[in-house]
Amino acid sequence: MTVRIDATDRKILAELQRDAGQSLDEIAKQVGSSKTPVWNRIRKLREAGVVGNQTVILDAEALGFEACFFVLIRTSEHEASWQASFLKALQERPEVQEAHRLAGDIDYILKVRVKNARAYDKFYQALISEVRVHNVTALLSMEEIKSTTHLPLEQIRVD
Repeated sequence: MTVRIDATDRKILAELQRDAGQSLDEIAKQVGSSKTPVWNRIRKLREAGVVGNQTVILDAEALGFEACFFVLIRTSEHEASWQASFLKALQERPEVQEAHRLAGDIDYILKVRVKNARAYDKFYQALISEVRVHNVTALLSMEEIKSTTHLPLEQIRVD
């Protein structure tokens, strides 16, 4: 379903990205509208799939998850059954925060958040015991410079 985004929708989306926990009254005030039209627009955006689940962003380091690894995976397996097994293995591991299938020399990249290198090794051993991979390279993030879930809404063409 495609949805037309106007300037008010874009303001609402910006407010939801900034803080989805704020009240409808607060959002309406920020976008210069009243509560009911804002609610109707949010409902329309949800139904169109523009707005997904609302969640809370936790501080990984504050909770003891101090190691972030980017895992580059090359595989010689490209059959549907292997891909299904690989996808299942990733979905069952809460350490995997993101997984992307890539074009180019690397087939997959994973973002894996764990407490330490020992926890990463445990993750790695479990993964390779379930699915065959040709090559795995793990890169430890030394410092997170930028992390955001915000999309650049100013780039959306307004109708």
